[in-house]
Amino acid sequence: MTTHFVADTAVLTGRSLRHITRSLDTIITTAVTPVALMLLFVFVFGGAIDTGPASGAYVDYLLPGILLITIASGVAYTSYRLFLDLQGGIFERFQSMPIARSSVLWAHVLTSLVANLVSLAVVVGVAVLMGFRTGASVVDWLAVTGILVLFTLALTWIAVIAGLSAKTVDGASAFSYPLIFLPFISSAFVPTASMPGPVRVFAEYQPVTAIVDTIRSLFTGQPVDSAIWIALAWCVAILGVAYAVAMAIYRRRFA
Repeated sequence: MTTHFVADTAVLTGRSLRHITRSLDTIITTAVTPVALMLLFVFVFGGAIDTGPASGAYVDYLLPGILLITIASGVAYTSYRLFLDLQGGIFERFQSMPIARSSVLWAHVLTSLVANLVSLAVVVGVAVLMGFRTGASVVDWLAVTGILVLFTLALTWIAVIAGLSAKTVDGASAFSYPLIFLPFISSAFVPTASMPGPVRVFAEYQPVTAIVDTIRSLFTGQPVDSAIWIALAWCVAILGVAYAVAMAIYRRRFA
């Protein structure tokens, strides 16, 4: 059964990836908004934002949050493509074939992961051109990559829920707007200590802050504190709940 699932998922993932390679504008569009935000904040607002004497260049402080915004922007396309497959009757055709049923969803998820990793690489490349420098070791970079992969999987399964539940094309991608906005109420752009009371409390305890702080510490080569465990706990919890809900909706829809 496991071999059957892996083989089916590989074939369907190849199909989805071919769609991506035929429309590279998807990846480019995904990277454009985060890059534009990075340019805006670094070169327009950066000089007026105080992140503390030990924070270094503002692009170094900003980048972790921009990476999360890149992922939040990218998963919207997963929901969109999933919705189009549903409307086109592809899922019904797959249901009539002797394939592992969950492989259809996993193909979209893995395609999202690959596309988002490419977009993240583009954003990091632009950040380097803008002056981003890091003291991270190879192990630190692997840890950052692992966190970003886990975060991408978590948000992608939320996108699957939206794609399976949406009634319109616009509704399929609209779910991503709150996800894109969430880093703005976190430590991604300014220290949470500069925020008024209720906003500061929300910013300090929402998942993005723990993830951003962890990635920032890894990039600067600083020891990570308990934030990394909080970040991992949030990612795993979101992933687990989103996966369970998505599979329940999928089974009910195609029972």
